[in-house]
Amino acid sequence: VQLQASGGGLVQAGGSLRLSCAASGQTFSRYTMGWFRQAPGKEREFVAGISGTGGTTSYAESVRGRFTISRDNAKNTGDLQMNSLKPEDTAVYYCATAAYGLPVVPTLYQYWGQGTQVTVSS
Repeated sequence: VQLQASGGGLVQAGGSLRLSCAASGQTFSRYTMGWFRQAPGKEREFVAGISGTGGTTSYAESVRGRFTISRDNAKNTGDLQMNSLKPEDTAVYYCATAAYGLPVVPTLYQYWGQGTQVTVSS
């Protein structure tokens, strides 16, 4: 099972980025996909999650209304569209998959991508 996150970069406040996560080695549609982020000196935190079918989504309050999570099971990919970015969104972003439910706790996700850096300048 491998996850590959991409799409990070440097953007000015108010700008947008789209992160992508490519999955291989598993039946992607069976798993919840989540996005987490970790800023320097802080714990990894939940950003957004989407159920295996894509029918249920969940967002952290800090990103609700600005970020949109989606997935394409036919392509084994998932995306995180990030709009109206703020400097406090700066972090390394990780995609991960979970076998059950739509958890917000990192320890309930079994597989992780390598992370992609998002930097938002003020």
